[in-house]
Amino acid sequence: MEKPQGSPAFALKSGQEIQNLALSAAATEATLIGIAAKPAESIADAPSALANGYMAASQSSATAAAYALDEKMFCAAGGSIPASPVQIVEFLAAFAGKLAVATLERRLIGIHHAHVDRGLVSPVHDAGVKKTMAGIKRTFGVRQRRVRPILKDDLVAMMVMSDRQRPKKAARDKALLLIGFAGAFRRSELVAIKREHLIEHSSGIEILLVRSKTDQSGAGRTVFVPYANGDRCPVLALQEWLTISGIGTGYIFRGVDRHDRIADEPLTAQSVALIIKNSIGKVGGREADVSGHSMRAGYCTQAAMAGLQPFQIREQTGHTSDATLARYIRPVLKRKIPSLL
Repeated sequence: MEKPQGSPAFALKSGQEIQNLALSAAATEATLIGIAAKPAESIADAPSALANGYMAASQSSATAAAYALDEKMFCAAGGSIPASPVQIVEFLAAFAGKLAVATLERRLIGIHHAHVDRGLVSPVHDAGVKKTMAGIKRTFGVRQRRVRPILKDDLVAMMVMSDRQRPKKAARDKALLLIGFAGAFRRSELVAIKREHLIEHSSGIEILLVRSKTDQSGAGRTVFVPYANGDRCPVLALQEWLTISGIGTGYIFRGVDRHDRIADEPLTAQSVALIIKNSIGKVGGREADVSGHSMRAGYCTQAAMAGLQPFQIREQTGHTSDATLARYIRPVLKRKIPSLL
């Protein structure tokens, strides 16, 4: 039988069906009331291990270690967590002039996180703490130490001395220094490169950076290193190291002991800095003037000297703005100012 015009699109329920629905609705309501009546702590007394793991992953291991060191130094000097603003003021006054202003500011950040991570109110934002820090800045200045950039001529000299080591160590150091310079890598980025991150092309090699200092979420980016002429070609140096070492998977830059045996573990970021210092020392330079950042600074400086535009340099370095690059480019431009006499 056809439905009459305007009849509802659903069929009417029987009396028994309506009674069953009512009972079901009543049971659901009782369940919801029971849940609402439970105290919140009975549902979740504390975050699970899984949740805590995700919380810990919100910052890099290096950042977490740095904050832990800040807290340790503060407590070793007589402080405590929770701390009072007076404790922090006295801590700053005791180490002003002994530690760099930037280091003191980093200590404050670590102390702040030590409180926030425990659900405590941070005393770092106290007006007295801010005034003390401002006074220290005015008294001692805020100029940061600038490391010496390693330029192309430095690298050429360093390659000569590097070849005088045992074969495997020489090959590793040569590849490390040339790739580090040509890719403008941070030392933490260098030691994180794996064999699986390399893609060879006819004109060079593409290297995937899974994560970096300014990319903690792991969006990733690629850096292209082209072939170069002669013995200072970074691509050929890397290929030679991979051939000699036999590394087919995993981290490409690893430790090499005094017997020229290759370790399974990757180099640390600190090891990269020591290799750079040792290499510059062998060519007569002052080890104290350079650091793990010197190759990245050297690329920026050399690129500016070669006339590359800021956007071209940023494409290689991964800088998101020209503000940081200006620290390397401005000295080069100043040296090009002609005399008016």
